[in-house]
Amino acid sequence: MSTWTLTNLDLVEACDDFPYHHDTRGLYTLFLPNDDRPHGYMLPQIVQQMPWSAEFAVNHENRTVQLQVSAECPDLSKACNHAFAAVINKAIDGDIFPTLHKKHSEMFKIVGSAYPVQCERFASHLFGITARGAHLTVYITTDTGMRIWVPRRAQSMFTYPNKLDTTVAGGVPAHQTPFENIVQEADEEASLSAELIKRSVKAAGVLTYIGHSKQGLIVPDQVFVYDLEVGPDIVPVPRDGEVKEFNLMSVAEVKTALAQGEFKPNSAVVMLDFFIRHGIITAENEKNYVEINLHVLVFLFNQRPVTVIYKICH
Repeated sequence: MSTWTLTNLDLVEACDDFPYHHDTRGLYTLFLPNDDRPHGYMLPQIVQQMPWSAEFAVNHENRTVQLQVSAECPDLSKACNHAFAAVINKAIDGDIFPTLHKKHSEMFKIVGSAYPVQCERFASHLFGITARGAHLTVYITTDTGMRIWVPRRAQSMFTYPNKLDTTVAGGVPAHQTPFENIVQEADEEASLSAELIKRSVKAAGVLTYIGHSKQGLIVPDQVFVYDLEVGPDIVPVPRDGEVKEFNLMSVAEVKTALAQGEFKPNSAVVMLDFFIRHGIITAENEKNYVEINLHVLVFLFNQRPVTVIYKICH
């Protein structure tokens, strides 16, 4: 077990760790056809290694990657999806990027695009595309206070093995809404019925941040958060092998585990958000309460001001 003590602000900054104060103009900006908004930020080495097709115009002077399709194209969505698939397939076949694990993955939507566009989940971080996740915190209220169902990730997990996690969590594929994803993941990860989830889960907002992967890739993320209060008769049980075990932890035990770095980074922030919304973390007991609640930083991409808000209070 870890011996250091992390503050709540440390946990937020470990998740939202993009170097906003540094010059970020060295990144390449990804653009879609007929859309002047950037949809991804790529490292120069990724741009150099990517097996681009003729549909992608790479401008090294302006550091842009522009997906181009014919002006006469009747279906921009289909053309863009095909272009991304061709490049990603070639990267997988050539085993160019370790992050792809030589495998295909489910499809993620490109958030904010003017028309539906999607690419494979494992490849989204290579393009610096914003991902979507959904997290559910399940808890009970007892005579001695709140207790939270906390899973420990399986040793076999590729990312963050053996770390503590949110009760139920998953990446949201292109064909699902965040709530639909929670319904599916609750069944697969925790054996919680769809009937229970649809009847009792409460939507609690969305967290946004920009982090880094272990490979240094830019990882913007949206995490949709949900709460579920259950009785003592509801016990989550692992099903799909991603969870080693579930433990019913007191608030004090969760706080200790957070401080010792036991939680997966974004799950730690989901737990802080939960504590704030339920009045467990307050301005009276957290000296960094305001900074944790509203973390606003301004930085430059292509000499254009961009404001990123990390808000874990709704």
